[in-house]
Amino acid sequence: MTNHQSSHRLRAVLLASVLASTLLTTSAGAAEGGIYTFIQAEEFGYRLGDEDSFNWDAQGWIGGDYHKLWFKTEGERVNGEGFEEAEAQVLYSRLISQFWDLQAGLRYDFEPQPERSFAVFGLHGLAPYWFEINAKAFINDQGDLSARLEAEYELLLTQKLVLSPTLELNLAGGTDKERGVGSGFNDLELSLTLRYEVIREFAPYIGVVWEKQYGKTADLARAEGMDIERTAFMAGFRFWF
Repeated sequence: MTNHQSSHRLRAVLLASVLASTLLTTSAGAAEGGIYTFIQAEEFGYRLGDEDSFNWDAQGWIGGDYHKLWFKTEGERVNGEGFEEAEAQVLYSRLISQFWDLQAGLRYDFEPQPERSFAVFGLHGLAPYWFEINAKAFINDQGDLSARLEAEYELLLTQKLVLSPTLELNLAGGTDKERGVGSGFNDLELSLTLRYEVIREFAPYIGVVWEKQYGKTADLARAEGMDIERTAFMAGFRFWF
């Protein structure tokens, strides 16, 4: 099967999954007594450093208290160079305890090239002391296993000022040289943002983000003459509805 045929097949599977999950969540939501929607952009703005970029991290869902269909997308567009990262996820989510959802679905990476598709399994919820945790395991179309952990905490300074530290780390079970990913611990990202909630649904933010690659992923980056560490200032908007 050619890459072109594989891409069309993946899109067909993705569309079928979305339709099936939508039917499941809407019927389940109706049985629960209501269907609701939610859309949020955690990051929608610029990172200013050695390479200026526009970054986004958005998600949304439709469903009820126990069953939801999630859509997530995140990425980075470097000024003057185009998209460096772009991914989308479609997930079925099931409430399994008061604070935790079990999630499964599909992820598709449009960038970096070559494009990759993944099966997704994970947990999303609140850990003790109100840390929001998003832990995912991925299996791509090459059979490689990887994982991602995201953690976020919100500290209310005033009724409108919110300080938010976040962490993201990625690991891989195999090497994908075409995409610059080595096996083991790949990278770590730490950020700190301060937002002002003009209204609860809309808040401009400023912040700083630090990223570093490790292990074999760092070796692959060095071989391509790329920096393995960078710091950038952040400015943008956070909104939901």
